[in-house]
Amino acid sequence: MFKYVARRLLQMIPVFLGVTLLLFVLRAPGVLPGDPVRMITGERAISEQLRAQVIKEHALDQPLHVQYWIYLTNLAQGDLGESFQRGRPVVDIFAEKFPNTLRLALAAIFIELIVGVAAGIISAIKRYSFWDVFVTLSTSVLVSVPVFWLGMLLQIFFGIQMKDWTNEAFFLPISQMSSAQFPDWAHLILPAITLASVSTAYVARIMRSQMLEAMSQDYIRTAQAKGLSRNAVTFKHGLKNAMIPVITFVGIDFGAMMGGAILTESVFSWPGVGREIFLAVGQRDWPIVMGGVIIVVIIVMIINLLVDLSYAALDPRIKYSGAKR
Repeated sequence: MFKYVARRLLQMIPVFLGVTLLLFVLRAPGVLPGDPVRMITGERAISEQLRAQVIKEHALDQPLHVQYWIYLTNLAQGDLGESFQRGRPVVDIFAEKFPNTLRLALAAIFIELIVGVAAGIISAIKRYSFWDVFVTLSTSVLVSVPVFWLGMLLQIFFGIQMKDWTNEAFFLPISQMSSAQFPDWAHLILPAITLASVSTAYVARIMRSQMLEAMSQDYIRTAQAKGLSRNAVTFKHGLKNAMIPVITFVGIDFGAMMGGAILTESVFSWPGVGREIFLAVGQRDWPIVMGGVIIVVIIVMIINLLVDLSYAALDPRIKYSGAKR
């Protein structure tokens, strides 16, 4: 196990360096439109003295490989640079936004697992029944509906129409993450449902196919022949093996959510990582963009490692060692 984890951590290094190098090359002068000095100083008029000072402070007069080395050195010390537009350290900005995105992602993953896994199991157990057809049709609709459109529909229905129909007795907030009128958890409902919608459909489909495959295995028939109850066969023997692909998908999806659900956070004005990166792209605030992408890459790599390690808990036949698998 230790050798496997060590090898995976070493494999992350070239991936991380490749991402940082690509990001750094993209922000180099001449690759993307715009004057880097003007991006740093803003639209105000600048003197030649100020321009020279900015160039020297940011090492823009140095060769690209020297600039990259300086960036890596700062990165190793936890310095992601300073925002062009706000003049604040990027680390401080994301330290404020990251808990908001984590809260939204955890709520979405909870919905994704509970609803998606339950729907997939019911669809597999009651194959070709009304519930199977209902789950299949529902997941097909969810997969085809754009996330931003679904979010706006939920805002209209639960935030506007429901307010009119119930005479303001029951409706939900449609933006931000806190207000004096609603408890904080109420602001989380619509964004979490929107963020989890497509992924829940995929989880249900994966769960259904994997449960059908698991229930057709020889060890399931052996368990049934021993006289075990249907619930014991389904949940004790079939579910654990069927969960492996689901855990893989959910782990990758959670990493993507932690990178910031740009569309969901933008529709609901949720102050998270994704919305921060989206605004920074429009403002060409490259330190925030680069810092956000780097944080996302690190989170995704760590979550992928944890997902791989969870396989052994779900399937005892999987063993990790120093040898290649």
